[in-house]
Amino acid sequence: MKFNVLTLFPEMFSALNESIIGRGKEKGLIDINLINIRDFSKDKHKKVDDTPYGGGAGMVMNPTVVYDAYKSIKDKNTKVIYMSPQGKTLDQQIVQDLAKEENITLLCGHYEGIDQRVIDEIVDEEISIGDYVLTGGELPAMVLIDSVSRYVEGVLKEGSVEEESFSNGLLEYPQYTRPEIFLNKKVPDVLLSGHHENIKKWRREQALINTYNKRPDLLKEIELSNEDKKMISDYKILKEGGKK
Repeated sequence: MKFNVLTLFPEMFSALNESIIGRGKEKGLIDINLINIRDFSKDKHKKVDDTPYGGGAGMVMNPTVVYDAYKSIKDKNTKVIYMSPQGKTLDQQIVQDLAKEENITLLCGHYEGIDQRVIDEIVDEEISIGDYVLTGGELPAMVLIDSVSRYVEGVLKEGSVEEESFSNGLLEYPQYTRPEIFLNKKVPDVLLSGHHENIKKWRREQALINTYNKRPDLLKEIELSNEDKKMISDYKILKEGGKK
């Protein structure tokens, strides 16, 4: 998968050279093409912004510079996403849908934003990572690249994303590793039993409990089996101090 990134601060993306995404790049599974918007400024001081028409605080990125940077992308068969707090909130479904693309271009704004005319001309979709405002689109772009890249075949071990939080509508169950006892707390016996069916049932139960405690809103969005409903009901009774 190829990501083109239109940005004023390409050096920020060095973080993507590390860990799993860095290894994906080394294997040639992920290609991140950083395009410095400032390189396309015709101003002798490489200025890329100007005061907004109508007045107001801050500066607005020049549409010509942004457009020329976009035109430098050789592969025009690319989905252009503007990282903007006004966009749809990034979630797991959007991530999985984007992972089906072969070429994605991310436009990172700065200052008070980008001239609307170039957004209307080149942007296919606006995406936000939350209802708050950052100083620029670089961090959101890195979040999107990281989340989408994990679904590129070969980046993670096969099956790694199948039971993660949000992959099936629920939060993930708790994870444990060695040592078996830590600070006098023992790994749950079921995980040491080797009984795969009981482990599967326990993990489902823990995922339901985790979701009920942390994100109960998610339970309204998925279809629960009668067994799931009984697990939640039994947990509620125990939590309230009653008996099954």
